[in-house]
Amino acid sequence: MTDLDVTRRSVLGQSLGVIGAGMVGASSTARAARPKKAPGNRRKQPNILFIMADDMGYADLSCYGRRDYETPAIDSLAADGMRFLQGYANSAVCSATRTGLITGRYQNRLPIGLEEPLAQRPVGLPPEHPTLPSLLRAVGYGTTLIGKWHLGALPKYGPLKSGYDHFWGFRGGGVDYFTHKYAGRHDLWDDDREVFEKGYLTDLLAERALETISTAAQGDKPFFISLHVNAPHWPWEGPGDEAEAIRLDADGKPTALMHYDGGSQRIYAQMVTRLDMQVGRILQRLDDLGIADDTIVIFTSDNGGERFSDTWPFTGRKTELLEGGLRIPAIVRWPAYVPAGVTSDQVMMSMDWLPTLLAAAGGAPDPAYPSDGINLLPYLADPSSKSERTLCWRYKNLDQQACRMGDWKYLKILQNSFLFNVVDDPMERANLKDRMPEKMAQVKAAYDAWDSQMLPLDPDSSTHGFTGKDLADHFGAKMENSVKPR
Repeated sequence: MTDLDVTRRSVLGQSLGVIGAGMVGASSTARAARPKKAPGNRRKQPNILFIMADDMGYADLSCYGRRDYETPAIDSLAADGMRFLQGYANSAVCSATRTGLITGRYQNRLPIGLEEPLAQRPVGLPPEHPTLPSLLRAVGYGTTLIGKWHLGALPKYGPLKSGYDHFWGFRGGGVDYFTHKYAGRHDLWDDDREVFEKGYLTDLLAERALETISTAAQGDKPFFISLHVNAPHWPWEGPGDEAEAIRLDADGKPTALMHYDGGSQRIYAQMVTRLDMQVGRILQRLDDLGIADDTIVIFTSDNGGERFSDTWPFTGRKTELLEGGLRIPAIVRWPAYVPAGVTSDQVMMSMDWLPTLLAAAGGAPDPAYPSDGINLLPYLADPSSKSERTLCWRYKNLDQQACRMGDWKYLKILQNSFLFNVVDDPMERANLKDRMPEKMAQVKAAYDAWDSQMLPLDPDSSTHGFTGKDLADHFGAKMENSVKPR
């Protein structure tokens, strides 16, 4: 049984290729009919466009089952490519996952990866550490980050110090969509120069992406563009909600932007559908320039969903190691290599993108910093193939631990421990630890072995979680910033 078998939208998932083809017209049919070629037989390196949403839940796209709005542009990526049904984030929070993504390694190997998320501490991604952009640049790519960085502040850290040729976006964990501020501080940059622009942030980032693609297409290098958008991260503001931005700016409290007194399903829909519309414009630009077939496009999220997200059929959300806090949409379109309109049950994780994209580009991870991820190219070429994996997570708040081994998952929250079959029981309801003590011991031992290879938890690192004061469905819950001794 797969995730698709247990979703209430299985018919939608099984007919995705037909639905998506209708959304994008004849182009899907043409791409689906073309023979696929192995990367080694290609005459040139593919361009790469990596789009990462912020706090988007597993079912926040209509191709994954969202019911109250539609996302036809992003759905068209799935119709023209592959949709992973068992995609995981490296962490249940943003800067930790971004560490795993850019290094291709478990974030727990670096001090910056222990931040949940990075707040005000003077830590960051070491400039000397090889990264996805630096390794791609070494094999001939032009590299640009548009959007969110959140891996350390100037002057010691920054995108330009970690492999990107250019940067246009914000350095912190989030900004208002109109004022481009966080806690009263403006945060919008063109390389290392602060810039002041008017407009809705999703639109500004899309315009920069369109310009960058058009310019790069005229050059003699393949491009790697990381488009790390703010949407649908709080504050809850659609493109017509500038008055709400002004209200929040006038509040004066550092926590105002977290927006516990605002938002709605309607506004959330506006945020996601605006992002979808801008993704559609970007995909059209690739078509207009004649480079769509030679461009890998990836769409994913940095962690599970937040307040207004749909994480069904999972429970939990951002900051929690329940499946809803870790499961993410993950879509790949590469017409020259990936079959169209297919799904994959291969378990994958954010850190897999580094070895995968380097393999597609003719590069490899730095042997001094071996990747903990796997090369997904064989699974992209053959949707029916899959291999069993063991993946682990930890999260300081509530002393959370998790390990997935095959279909089984060990989970610990404070003093409570669980064993779930997350394929048969994706809601994590049936605790089988007493019925299957040997399996519980096996998966727990795998977690302990992994944990012994990671940096110890840092008592001074930032952590975050929702409490009963924040969310009514978390009644009784309190922040628990415990660090177990080694």
